[in-house]
Amino acid sequence: MYIGNQDIQEINLNYWRKQIGFVGQDIMIFSGTIRDNVVYGLDKNYSDDNLWAALELANAKKFVSDMTNGLDTEVGEHGSRLSGGQRQRLAIARAFLREPKILILDEATASLDSESESMIQKSLGKLMKGRTTLVIAHRLSTIISADLIYFIEDGAISGVGNHDYLINNHKLYKEYVDIQLKN
Repeated sequence: MYIGNQDIQEINLNYWRKQIGFVGQDIMIFSGTIRDNVVYGLDKNYSDDNLWAALELANAKKFVSDMTNGLDTEVGEHGSRLSGGQRQRLAIARAFLREPKILILDEATASLDSESESMIQKSLGKLMKGRTTLVIAHRLSTIISADLIYFIEDGAISGVGNHDYLINNHKLYKEYVDIQLKN
């Protein structure tokens, strides 16, 4: 098996792991500061300017700068002092700092209210630019602009194509679109 022209047996696993960014539904936020959580798992030192730039790209700069201690604000156990949308935007800022070649978004907006989802969608749109992105989602608004959609039905792929193709050629996909996007 190959990735590009390279045999996967010859690929350094640690190198490839560092090329992947992940934003999921359940964000890992730890006790400590916003700074601690944004740089968590990254092996470089980042200046405050780097952190603020990543927070701005993630639509998180305003809420962090409004906090009493900015980057050094304590977030509480599991981020208890932050909303779900704020935790999600910190995870996106972390992914921006990582600068991954491959991005995995696993239900990244599933547990958010409509206002937070809209803000997160904008941030994710910026993050996905120029990257191979795998999006796992039930909300069709998350995937509608994807180049290629794999529709999974009863554990098997039942349709492959972009949104326009599937809407015209996959009955169940069209039904989902009608239910989710037309109401």
